Amino acid sequence: MAARLTSVSVVVPVYNERDSVRPLTGELLAALRGSGREIEIIFVDDGSTDGTAEALAEVVAAEPEVMTVRLRRNFGKAEALMAGFRTATGDAVVTIDGDLQDDPAEIPALLARLEAGAELVSGWKRDRHDPFGKRAASKVFNGVTRRVTGVPLHDLNCGLKAYRAEVVRSMALTGDLYRYIPVLAAAEGFRVEEMVVNHRERRHGSSKYGFERYVRGFLDLLTITFIGRYRHRPMHLFGGVGLLSFMAGTLICAYLAVLWLFGEGIGQRPLLLLGVLMIVVGIQLFTIGLVSEMLQRYRMRSQADEAVARVERVLR
Repeated sequence: MAARLTSVSVVVPVYNERDSVRPLTGELLAALRGSGREIEIIFVDDGSTDGTAEALAEVVAAEPEVMTVRLRRNFGKAEALMAGFRTATGDAVVTIDGDLQDDPAEIPALLARLEAGAELVSGWKRDRHDPFGKRAASKVFNGVTRRVTGVPLHDLNCGLKAYRAEVVRSMALTGDLYRYIPVLAAAEGFRVEEMVVNHRERRHGSSKYGFERYVRGFLDLLTITFIGRYRHRPMHLFGGVGLLSFMAGTLICAYLAVLWLFGEGIGQRPLLLLGVLMIVVGIQLFTIGLVSEMLQRYRMRSQADEAVARVERVLR
């Protein structure tokens, strides 16, 4: 049994969700008030242009538990979440989308799972109220991600998640990596769990995401795979591929050298260019691996020095 959570921060990234702000605030307060915990609700306005800022100002003036962070322009959900994480002060942090499709009534159950020992609990919209095309694309995306990363979650795209504070403090999100937060957390050794949550139909506005986000998501999956498997041993990737390329190029050039010794001309053969190219690429990849290892060792040494410095201050 983990320590009881005494304070909770709810981070809500919003972009052009003027009509959802007031009802969502009411549902969040109804779900959290009376729990015996200190609460704060942080709306992060990601450069809205539809009057969302004015609606948030009215809510902040009326409810002391609510605050808002406004970004200068639309930076995207990852930047909005990071702004909320930096502002949050609670022992636990809950993220929820601002479109009212996620049900705030599920938050107490998510927090209970954290208190039972989980460090990140991700919602699973098992019964989704979205168009068929969106559900089908999401199912394929989640299936591929589950197989590639080995993290057994069914719904990485669910915005309703609960974290212990140390998890969000370890996050560094850029681009569209926010949808891979559970994968990043699992790579850091945090205990990640999943819970079925209620999903509702959209009441106001329209989805801000199209099919292109799945294309970006595939590219981000490659990034996450590299970070998860090779961040601490980049030489295994770059050096391994570089060594294979170098050996293949050497064999090609050796074969051509034998032909040349027997009097056959090789100067105009494309195979010669291929062999030389593979040798050069192999050397470059191997060098990149060495440099990456040096940077990784420097980073680890810096972290170790910081840890020692913290311990020395505590002992004094």
